[in-house]
Amino acid sequence: MNSLKVIAFDADDTLWVNEPYFRETEDRFCELLEDYLPHHSVARELLHTEIKNISLYGYGVKGFMLSMIETALEVSNKTVPVEIIEKCIQLGKELLDKPMVLLEGVEEVLAALKGKYRLVVATKGDLLDQERKLIKSGLSYYFHHIEIMSEKKEADYQKLIKHLDIAPESFMMLGNSLKSDVIPVLALNGHAVHIPYHTTWAHETVDGDIKHPNFRQVNAIKEVLSFL
Repeated sequence: MNSLKVIAFDADDTLWVNEPYFRETEDRFCELLEDYLPHHSVARELLHTEIKNISLYGYGVKGFMLSMIETALEVSNKTVPVEIIEKCIQLGKELLDKPMVLLEGVEEVLAALKGKYRLVVATKGDLLDQERKLIKSGLSYYFHHIEIMSEKKEADYQKLIKHLDIAPESFMMLGNSLKSDVIPVLALNGHAVHIPYHTTWAHETVDGDIKHPNFRQVNAIKEVLSFL
Protein backbone atom coordinates (compact mmCIF):
# COMPACT_ATOMS: atom_id res chain seq x y z
CA MET A 1 0.00 0.00 0.00
CA ASN A 2 2.94 2.38 0.62
CA SER A 3 3.77 2.33 -3.10
CA LEU A 4 0.21 3.15 -4.18
CA LYS A 5 0.14 5.97 -6.76
CA VAL A 6 -3.01 5.48 -8.88
CA ILE A 7 -6.57 4.69 -7.81
CA ALA A 8 -8.93 3.70 -10.62
CA PHE A 9 -12.70 3.70 -10.34
CA ASP A 10 -15.20 1.70 -12.31
CA ALA A 11 -18.04 4.00 -13.43
CA ASP A 12 -21.38 2.17 -13.79
CA ASP A 13 -22.78 1.11 -10.40
CA THR A 14 -19.61 2.29 -8.65
CA LEU A 15 -19.81 6.04 -9.28
CA TRP A 16 -23.40 6.24 -10.50
CA VAL A 17 -26.60 4.21 -10.96
CA ASN A 18 -26.69 2.08 -14.11
CA GLU A 19 -27.78 -1.56 -13.85
CA PRO A 20 -31.25 -0.85 -12.34
CA TYR A 21 -32.07 1.14 -15.48
CA PHE A 22 -31.13 -1.85 -17.64
CA ARG A 23 -33.23 -4.23 -15.52
CA GLU A 24 -36.22 -1.89 -15.71
CA THR A 25 -35.85 -1.73 -19.50
CA GLU A 26 -35.45 -5.52 -19.70
CA ASP A 27 -38.72 -5.99 -17.77
CA ARG A 28 -40.55 -3.69 -20.18
CA PHE A 29 -39.05 -5.58 -23.13
CA CYS A 30 -40.13 -8.94 -21.73
CA GLU A 31 -43.67 -7.63 -21.30
CA LEU A 32 -43.73 -6.76 -25.02
CA LEU A 33 -43.14 -10.42 -25.90
CA GLU A 34 -45.46 -12.12 -23.41
CA ASP A 35 -47.60 -13.41 -26.30
CA TYR A 36 -44.63 -15.52 -27.44
CA LEU A 37 -42.86 -16.68 -24.25
CA PRO A 38 -43.13 -16.22 -20.47
CA HIS A 39 -41.23 -13.30 -18.96
CA HIS A 40 -38.39 -15.42 -17.52
CA SER A 41 -37.88 -17.24 -20.83
CA VAL A 42 -37.59 -13.99 -22.77
CA ALA A 43 -35.11 -12.68 -20.18
CA ARG A 44 -33.02 -15.85 -20.56
CA GLU A 45 -33.02 -15.55 -24.36
CA LEU A 46 -32.04 -11.88 -24.15
CA LEU A 47 -29.10 -12.64 -21.85
CA HIS A 48 -27.93 -15.40 -24.20
CA THR A 49 -28.12 -13.01 -27.16
CA GLU A 50 -26.31 -10.23 -25.28
CA ILE A 51 -23.41 -12.50 -24.33
CA LYS A 52 -23.18 -13.88 -27.87
CA ASN A 53 -23.02 -10.33 -29.26
CA ILE A 54 -20.41 -8.86 -26.90
CA SER A 55 -17.58 -9.66 -29.30
CA LEU A 56 -19.47 -7.81 -32.08
CA TYR A 57 -21.03 -4.84 -30.29
CA GLY A 58 -19.10 -4.55 -27.02
CA TYR A 59 -20.88 -3.32 -23.89
CA GLY A 60 -23.45 -0.58 -23.57
CA VAL A 61 -26.91 0.57 -24.55
CA LYS A 62 -26.51 0.31 -28.32
CA GLY A 63 -25.50 -3.35 -28.17
CA PHE A 64 -28.34 -3.97 -25.71
CA MET A 65 -30.82 -2.36 -28.11
CA LEU A 66 -29.65 -4.49 -31.03
CA SER A 67 -29.82 -7.60 -28.83
CA MET A 68 -33.42 -6.77 -27.88
CA ILE A 69 -34.34 -6.52 -31.57
CA GLU A 70 -32.58 -9.79 -32.40
CA THR A 71 -34.23 -11.55 -29.45
CA ALA A 72 -37.67 -10.29 -30.50
CA LEU A 73 -37.13 -11.71 -33.97
CA GLU A 74 -35.87 -15.03 -32.59
CA VAL A 75 -38.62 -15.71 -30.04
CA SER A 76 -41.34 -14.74 -32.54
CA ASN A 77 -39.80 -16.74 -35.38
CA LYS A 78 -39.52 -13.43 -37.28
CA THR A 79 -43.25 -12.70 -37.02
CA VAL A 80 -43.01 -9.87 -34.47
CA PRO A 81 -44.94 -6.74 -35.55
CA VAL A 82 -42.87 -3.77 -36.66
CA GLU A 83 -44.40 -1.77 -33.78
CA ILE A 84 -42.51 -3.95 -31.29
CA ILE A 85 -39.23 -3.37 -33.16
CA GLU A 86 -39.96 0.36 -33.01
CA LYS A 87 -40.63 0.02 -29.27
CA CYS A 88 -37.28 -1.73 -28.76
CA ILE A 89 -35.54 1.23 -30.38
CA GLN A 90 -37.53 3.63 -28.23
CA LEU A 91 -36.61 1.69 -25.07
CA GLY A 92 -32.94 1.99 -26.02
CA LYS A 93 -33.21 5.75 -26.59
CA GLU A 94 -34.96 6.19 -23.25
CA LEU A 95 -32.16 4.20 -21.59
CA LEU A 96 -29.58 6.58 -23.08
CA ASP A 97 -31.51 9.51 -21.61
CA LYS A 98 -31.86 8.24 -18.05
CA PRO A 99 -31.01 10.74 -15.28
CA MET A 100 -27.53 10.78 -13.80
CA VAL A 101 -27.69 9.70 -10.14
CA LEU A 102 -24.41 9.59 -8.21
CA LEU A 103 -24.09 6.89 -5.58
CA GLU A 104 -23.88 7.98 -1.95
CA GLY A 105 -20.43 9.08 -0.80
CA VAL A 106 -18.82 9.17 -4.25
CA GLU A 107 -18.03 12.87 -4.43
CA GLU A 108 -16.87 12.93 -0.80
CA VAL A 109 -14.37 10.14 -1.52
CA LEU A 110 -13.10 11.72 -4.73
CA ALA A 111 -12.60 15.08 -3.01
CA ALA A 112 -10.69 13.41 -0.17
CA LEU A 113 -8.39 11.41 -2.48
CA LYS A 114 -7.69 14.04 -5.16
CA GLY A 115 -4.17 15.34 -4.65
CA LYS A 116 -3.08 12.30 -2.62
CA TYR A 117 -3.24 9.93 -5.62
CA ARG A 118 -3.75 10.12 -9.36
CA LEU A 119 -7.41 9.27 -9.87
CA VAL A 120 -8.54 7.41 -12.99
CA VAL A 121 -11.82 6.17 -14.45
CA ALA A 122 -11.49 2.68 -15.92
CA THR A 123 -14.81 1.53 -17.33
CA LYS A 124 -16.33 -0.62 -20.04
CA GLY A 125 -19.02 0.51 -22.43
CA ASP A 126 -19.84 2.55 -25.47
CA LEU A 127 -17.41 5.47 -25.87
CA LEU A 128 -20.00 8.14 -26.68
CA ASP A 129 -22.42 7.00 -23.97
CA GLN A 130 -19.77 6.81 -21.24
CA GLU A 131 -18.34 10.21 -22.19
CA ARG A 132 -21.84 11.66 -22.05
CA LYS A 133 -22.48 10.17 -18.61
CA LEU A 134 -19.16 11.45 -17.27
CA ILE A 135 -19.97 14.98 -18.42
CA LYS A 136 -23.47 14.79 -16.91
CA SER A 137 -22.02 13.50 -13.62
CA GLY A 138 -19.91 16.61 -13.05
CA LEU A 139 -17.03 14.42 -11.82
CA SER A 140 -14.52 14.99 -14.64
CA TYR A 141 -12.62 17.53 -12.53
CA TYR A 142 -11.41 14.83 -10.15
CA PHE A 143 -9.78 12.55 -12.72
CA HIS A 144 -6.27 12.58 -14.15
CA HIS A 145 -7.19 10.11 -16.90
CA ILE A 146 -10.31 8.50 -18.40
CA GLU A 147 -10.01 5.00 -19.88
CA ILE A 148 -13.09 3.61 -21.67
CA MET A 149 -12.25 -0.01 -22.40
CA SER A 150 -13.82 -2.55 -24.73
CA GLU A 151 -12.94 -5.26 -22.17
CA LYS A 152 -11.51 -5.40 -18.65
CA LYS A 153 -9.20 -8.39 -18.71
CA GLU A 154 -5.59 -8.78 -17.59
CA ALA A 155 -4.20 -7.56 -20.91
CA ASP A 156 -6.43 -4.47 -20.83
CA TYR A 157 -5.31 -3.53 -17.32
CA GLN A 158 -1.71 -4.25 -18.24
CA LYS A 159 -2.02 -1.79 -21.12
CA LEU A 160 -3.56 0.85 -18.84
CA ILE A 161 -0.87 0.40 -16.17
CA LYS A 162 1.84 0.69 -18.81
CA HIS A 163 0.22 3.89 -20.14
CA LEU A 164 0.19 5.32 -16.60
CA ASP A 165 3.90 4.41 -16.30
CA ILE A 166 3.60 2.68 -12.93
CA ALA A 167 4.17 -0.79 -11.50
CA PRO A 168 1.09 -2.99 -10.93
CA GLU A 169 1.79 -2.77 -7.17
CA SER A 170 1.17 1.00 -7.41
CA PHE A 171 -2.30 0.53 -8.94
CA MET A 172 -5.62 0.03 -7.12
CA MET A 173 -8.98 -0.66 -8.76
CA LEU A 174 -12.33 0.02 -7.07
CA GLY A 175 -15.50 -1.46 -8.53
CA ASN A 176 -18.66 -3.49 -8.10
CA SER A 177 -17.72 -6.44 -10.33
CA LEU A 178 -15.46 -9.22 -9.09
CA LYS A 179 -15.11 -10.48 -12.65
CA SER A 180 -14.13 -7.19 -14.28
CA ASP A 181 -12.76 -4.97 -11.50
CA VAL A 182 -11.07 -7.35 -9.09
CA ILE A 183 -9.85 -10.68 -10.45
CA PRO A 184 -7.83 -9.34 -13.45
CA VAL A 185 -6.11 -6.69 -11.30
CA LEU A 186 -5.17 -9.15 -8.58
CA ALA A 187 -3.73 -11.45 -11.25
CA LEU A 188 -1.28 -8.66 -12.09
CA ASN A 189 -0.47 -8.21 -8.38
CA GLY A 190 -2.27 -4.88 -8.23
CA HIS A 191 -4.69 -3.91 -5.47
CA ALA A 192 -8.47 -4.27 -5.79
CA VAL A 193 -11.43 -3.21 -3.67
CA HIS A 194 -14.84 -4.76 -4.23
CA ILE A 195 -17.83 -2.50 -3.52
CA PRO A 196 -20.89 -4.74 -4.02
CA TYR A 197 -23.96 -3.21 -5.63
CA HIS A 198 -27.46 -4.54 -5.01
CA THR A 199 -28.04 -5.20 -8.73
CA THR A 200 -25.39 -6.92 -10.87
CA TRP A 201 -25.67 -8.12 -14.46
CA ALA A 202 -25.68 -11.93 -14.55
CA HIS A 203 -22.70 -11.94 -16.95
CA GLU A 204 -20.57 -10.19 -14.29
CA THR A 205 -21.20 -12.62 -11.44
CA VAL A 206 -18.63 -15.19 -10.29
CA ASP A 207 -18.74 -18.01 -7.77
CA GLY A 208 -16.32 -18.59 -4.91
CA ASP A 209 -14.38 -16.43 -2.47
CA ILE A 210 -11.46 -14.19 -3.36
CA LYS A 211 -8.33 -14.89 -1.34
CA HIS A 212 -5.44 -12.52 -2.08
CA PRO A 213 -3.36 -10.23 0.17
CA ASN A 214 -4.16 -7.23 -2.07
CA PHE A 215 -7.94 -7.73 -1.94
CA ARG A 216 -10.42 -5.86 0.22
CA GLN A 217 -14.20 -5.71 0.29
CA VAL A 218 -16.22 -2.82 1.71
CA ASN A 219 -19.94 -2.25 2.09
CA ALA A 220 -19.90 1.36 0.84
CA ILE A 221 -17.42 3.50 -1.05
CA LYS A 222 -16.85 5.85 1.91
CA GLU A 223 -15.20 2.97 3.81
CA VAL A 224 -12.12 3.20 1.57
CA LEU A 225 -11.17 6.41 3.37
CA SER A 226 -10.36 4.32 6.45
CA PHE A 227 -7.31 2.83 4.70
CA LEU A 228 -6.46 5.32 1.93
